[in-house]
Amino acid sequence: MKILIASTPATGHVNPMFAIGRMLVEQGHKVVGLSANAMRPRIEASGAVFHAFPQAADLDLKNIETVFPELLTIPPGPEMSLFYLTRAFIDPLAAQYEGIKRVLWKFPADVILNDNMFYGAMPMLLGPRSARPAIISCGTMFLHFGRDDGAPNFAGLPPATSDDQCRDYAAIAQLHDEIVYAPARRHINTCLTGLGVGPLSMDPHEAVIALSDAYLQLTVPSFEFPRQALPDHIHFVGTLPITPNQAPMPSWASDLDGSKKVVLVTQGTVSNHDFGKLVAPTLAALAHEPDLLVVVTTGGRPVGAIPGPIPANARLATFLPFEWLMPQVDLLVTNGGYGSVNQALSFGIPLVTAGLTEDKADVNARVTWSGVGINLMTNEPGPEDLRQAVRAVFENPAYRDRACAMAQEFASIDTRAEILRIIGQCARSLR
Repeated sequence: MKILIASTPATGHVNPMFAIGRMLVEQGHKVVGLSANAMRPRIEASGAVFHAFPQAADLDLKNIETVFPELLTIPPGPEMSLFYLTRAFIDPLAAQYEGIKRVLWKFPADVILNDNMFYGAMPMLLGPRSARPAIISCGTMFLHFGRDDGAPNFAGLPPATSDDQCRDYAAIAQLHDEIVYAPARRHINTCLTGLGVGPLSMDPHEAVIALSDAYLQLTVPSFEFPRQALPDHIHFVGTLPITPNQAPMPSWASDLDGSKKVVLVTQGTVSNHDFGKLVAPTLAALAHEPDLLVVVTTGGRPVGAIPGPIPANARLATFLPFEWLMPQVDLLVTNGGYGSVNQALSFGIPLVTAGLTEDKADVNARVTWSGVGINLMTNEPGPEDLRQAVRAVFENPAYRDRACAMAQEFASIDTRAEILRIIGQCARSLR
């Protein structure tokens, strides 16, 4: 098969998309990757042939605050959600679509794979099915489909447990629609009208899911809020295998000898411009815990950017070989990146989470709801709150038991085989 993978140019989207790309290349398929130039090395490392977006979509969202410095002044909440949705994801739509057409002119793909925040395929999804390849979207974030309790997505709300709570959620949803989704619908429909298609009658987030030929959600059902009836084309496919040898072994590798519990701390690769939010307070919180070793990965930023003194029980690195590290980790402290959380759960690792930006409030709400950890429900936790949460997770075996049960659920899914099966099935259905 010929497969085009089109990805939002952010690490949390490119990495899973081209982990799938690597699978497809290993199976002998021809794979082309379409994204921003900043992502070229990661894409080519998967074995895919790289093509760049046209200039208007050629953004480096690895450093999103550099691209959109306004984000530093917008507090977490609906206004930030609208900014991300319109500026980072909808505005590049036309140029992304142009990029797809350019690639297909020379590379008539059987299947297009795109991540859940890539809107460049929307004009094709709204056009005649016979005029396009199969289009499969991948859920690199929580499943942002309609909820049974009426709660809006991206508000960090757990499932409602009463009629009164449902009524409260309805009011919150109306506010979110006024502030976020109605303006976003108007914005994307203006873009689509300019391309001669549309309009969309639903929110952009849900449209990607509803209109795709198949949707691959990168988790297990137990880590997603329940719905009475999901469309049959939504498939829970587990978490992708760790790509090996992406980072060298650290000089302190022998310190992880099993004599102390290992706490891994990360702010991911997006919300890591200020390590004072989570990394530094976690180091301070656990500095005097003699039974713990605290491992920090900075997601590519220099370790020197971590403020404050570095405790003796801390071990630091910009990147780490996770295939070596994860089996040795006893607890993850994270701001709630979807990929990191699911990866930890696939190893049976319980969590302490603290993050409200991007999709993190919703990811962290699922941590609490599913019983796999403690969500501190803040963007800037204090050291004492972090210390108490870490100790609570270690002292209450229910958190690890629940995480281990979820790891068994992940292990029950042959992610590689399931993804390849669905891609092949979709390609055949349009021949």
